[in-house]
Amino acid sequence: MSCATAAIALGFSVALPVQAGAATLKMAWSQDATGLDPHKQTAFSSIRLLELVYEPLIRLDANLQPIPAIAASWTFADDAKSLTFKLDPKAKFHNGATVTAKDVKASFERILDQATAAAARANYLSIASIDTPDDQTVVFNLSQPDVPLLTAMSSINAAIVPASEIAAGKVGTQAVGSGPFKLAKWEPNVRETLTANAEWAGGKTGVEGIDITVLPDENAILAALRAKKVDFALINDPLVATLVPSVPTLKLNKVQVLAYHVLQLNPSRKPMTELAVRQAISCAVDRKDILDTALLGEGEVTGPLTMPTYRSKPEDLFCYKQDLEKAKKLMADAGYADGFSATVIAATGEPPTAASEAQVLQSQLKEIGINLDIRLMELNVFVDTWLKGDFDMAVALNGGRADPYSMYNRYFTKTGNLQKVANYIDDTLDDLMQKGRVETDVAKRKEIFSAFDKHLAEKAPWIWLYTGFSYTAQQQNVDGFVSSPDGSLFGLAKTTLKP
Repeated sequence: MSCATAAIALGFSVALPVQAGAATLKMAWSQDATGLDPHKQTAFSSIRLLELVYEPLIRLDANLQPIPAIAASWTFADDAKSLTFKLDPKAKFHNGATVTAKDVKASFERILDQATAAAARANYLSIASIDTPDDQTVVFNLSQPDVPLLTAMSSINAAIVPASEIAAGKVGTQAVGSGPFKLAKWEPNVRETLTANAEWAGGKTGVEGIDITVLPDENAILAALRAKKVDFALINDPLVATLVPSVPTLKLNKVQVLAYHVLQLNPSRKPMTELAVRQAISCAVDRKDILDTALLGEGEVTGPLTMPTYRSKPEDLFCYKQDLEKAKKLMADAGYADGFSATVIAATGEPPTAASEAQVLQSQLKEIGINLDIRLMELNVFVDTWLKGDFDMAVALNGGRADPYSMYNRYFTKTGNLQKVANYIDDTLDDLMQKGRVETDVAKRKEIFSAFDKHLAEKAPWIWLYTGFSYTAQQQNVDGFVSSPDGSLFGLAKTTLKP
């Protein structure tokens, strides 16, 4: 946790006006944000809050197509070596200042600065320089063609923050964005108070504020919905989600997401340094059994690629059907016929299925002599440990992206900024990623990333398990919320409360 995040954990309050009698959406979720710096946050709970407060240059709609946010329009040069954005002249930060090209340049220079430790830095390494010919124009000059760059800029990890906040070293100590809502109050692990940004360039919000309560027990969230103390809730536990439709006054929103459940191995630690050991683990795992046990079957077994255009076909991947005999032979070939012991880390609450997944994996891997010790951690401790790559194995829920390159380059390329998390790279992976980055033909990109998909599954640095669903529950008078495959709650910006 950064010093800024540690400081903010004490809580802060900024007095902001709320219209008398204005409609306020009462909301609940089980996991709170772990920090307010949009460039550094990786936890889903943080992203879900910050996407309501900050804005990137563009967003992705429910069909994963780019739409305007701070930028009103954009153009790639014919040679794909530059990307020009025209900013919305109405875009303003919550402090009243107009969003200018200077702020965009400062934001991306901060992201690219290694000292920032930005979560998605690797996505933007093709940016050679940034020109600002006027206050509303930003030109990104690229060192090479970079097809995924546009969609990568939709991430809240690429949010535009005021240049003045960067210069003052205040990013993360207070939330000064340009999004639909202002963060008026944050009591970590208790509640957040959001008020509508009356000057939001996206227009009038559907409600004048959102009061968010943190309820770690999702059964308590369902009880609050039943009692109509809560209008809208984010549900992570599929067991709780399946109970929502039985309540006549409630509606369940459900959409398959790009995020994936995964057992991350650490190929830099023995015996996971041995390919045969990693492959043995892949062969020993019954992915469908884990899905059915931990997620009640609410999802699909998946390989590395989860986006619709490039989605994996598990039957085409290495050892996706459990094969214990093959797993035992691979263990013996690697010199571990008698097995070994290792520790697997998992976060409490994100996802809520993590402990169950770890327990099923513990049982399955015991069949080939691997004794797993499960270590559950609070989310912020897990994230810090995960970012350092300080684990033998980790049960995780990782975010998906609309493009394969944006999804995995930070882990599995030589310039990736999260190599410590993956601890694995080879020339084939790096070469395929670079080819996919510059290729503009969709059919050829599919071929490239299909090869990437198969190679990654065969080398098994991680064991991909399945994708699930994003669930939200709401009262019948909540109207207009649209779910998104990236799990975004940005639809709350236009959500209304009917009388």
